[in-house]
Amino acid sequence: MIKILTSLFAFFSIAAVHSQSIQQTPKLVIGITIDQLRGDYLELFKDTFGDKGFKKLLNEGLVYSDVEFNFPYLDEASTTTTIYTGTNPTFHGIQGNSKYLIKQNKEVSSFTDISSTINNADDQLSPSPIIVSTLTDELSIASGDNSDIFSFAPNAISALSSGGHTARGSYWVDDYNGRWITSKYYNASYSFVEKHNGSNESLYKKGLSLVWKPSMPIANYDAFPYTRNIIDFQHQLGATKNNRFHLLKQSPFINSDVRKMAENALIENKLGTRTYPDFLSLTFYAGNYENALDKNYSIEIQDIYYRLDQELAQLFETIDKTIGLDNTLIFVVSTGYFNEQEIYPEGIKLSGGEFNPEKIRALLNMYLMAVYGQGEWVTKYYNQQYFLDRDLIEDKKIPLADIQQIAAEFLVHSSGIHDVITSHQMLHGAYNQTVQYYRNSYCKGVSGDLFVELQPGWSVVNDNSSTNIKTRSNAVISPAIFFGNNIKPQRISTPIDATQIAPSVAYRLRIRAPNASKGEILKELLN
Repeated sequence: MIKILTSLFAFFSIAAVHSQSIQQTPKLVIGITIDQLRGDYLELFKDTFGDKGFKKLLNEGLVYSDVEFNFPYLDEASTTTTIYTGTNPTFHGIQGNSKYLIKQNKEVSSFTDISSTINNADDQLSPSPIIVSTLTDELSIASGDNSDIFSFAPNAISALSSGGHTARGSYWVDDYNGRWITSKYYNASYSFVEKHNGSNESLYKKGLSLVWKPSMPIANYDAFPYTRNIIDFQHQLGATKNNRFHLLKQSPFINSDVRKMAENALIENKLGTRTYPDFLSLTFYAGNYENALDKNYSIEIQDIYYRLDQELAQLFETIDKTIGLDNTLIFVVSTGYFNEQEIYPEGIKLSGGEFNPEKIRALLNMYLMAVYGQGEWVTKYYNQQYFLDRDLIEDKKIPLADIQQIAAEFLVHSSGIHDVITSHQMLHGAYNQTVQYYRNSYCKGVSGDLFVELQPGWSVVNDNSSTNIKTRSNAVISPAIFFGNNIKPQRISTPIDATQIAPSVAYRLRIRAPNASKGEILKELLN
């Protein structure tokens, strides 16, 4: 009898633990990617924040202070795709926002579906160029395609990379008319999207009349002691008809629209109320405004953070009222880079110089002609990479590794170039940390032959204009925060890798990690 009672007690104890484990699985996951979010700015601007947005995340969430992306050329597309696939560009296939098509000799979005028969460039965009599974794909597989997955972002690259292959819809704001649109790949439309596009609150309706002004007393924008233009700025965002939506995507108004679309999806589609978990991917903007009064230390970016804090607070309140924060797993991640848009005082003397890639390309081509004979050996410089004419090299029966090495040895002596790594080195050469770093960004059929590492302080220029951006090798402080779903508040200062985020969220969902993910689960999320 005692044995029977003991067995029953053990059975019910196990059942209770199992039940508790199931209850901990979130009903809804909200992945928030904030483009160019800086951890140091969160600290600098915190006195202007309320208690229900960023402060709520920082005080009640699991905060990782430093997320590292272990590959070069960070931008919105490469980092967002890394977050959602749990792997680096060499596996997921998205090296940057755009790519150079060698055969066609043209630049296109990295999400252009080359196999598409559609001629319209916007309609050619799809998640197909992501060549591995995403976190959202794995949720669709686990739930038998019963989970609702939506993504909303200012730009197509973030919407497609965070929505993945199996989303109900990945939506972004059209550059020309301000409407929320999606890819024909998804072959679906939702009434709440069209309802918003037709409302008086949409960017499409308000685009011509929107004016961006300071949202708090001008004296409160005091985070940067070096700001010179502390005045009541006023930006007429609809004044320039041809690019008004491009500018809108760099203003607080885009974040408000993303939040509204998230709430529409949440309420209209009853996300988080069914048997299987749902997923909502959102991208907000926290970068510089290109028409800011002060390029180096603007009050516009302080205003963007101040308003974004309010948008997050309102979103969290809606989630709590509809589903409950305990039923929702929220993770907030930065894209890990920041476009400085620096302006240097006239006449100031600094280290560095100007690197002209086209002049260097011409010199390298002349050198290779002297070695191998006539021909256009170097076809393109793109994204700090030189492309060689593979067809010509094959016709001349020249070993690719040999010509790459000779070209690299020539380039490395050019002013402004710190190092040159060949694709053969990355794929077949001796291992070292630098080679591996660049190898993580190498994509077959997309990457060039020679990867150029510039000296810090050098500007890339061409014969017509300068990018006006000096090379920096210092990293941006990029936080990652997990919140809700019974997450215990904690601060972790030890750096984590961006590839750990997807498998960690997958663990909390009790699903498999994306199929190319090799990152370890964050130990603080194992409990």
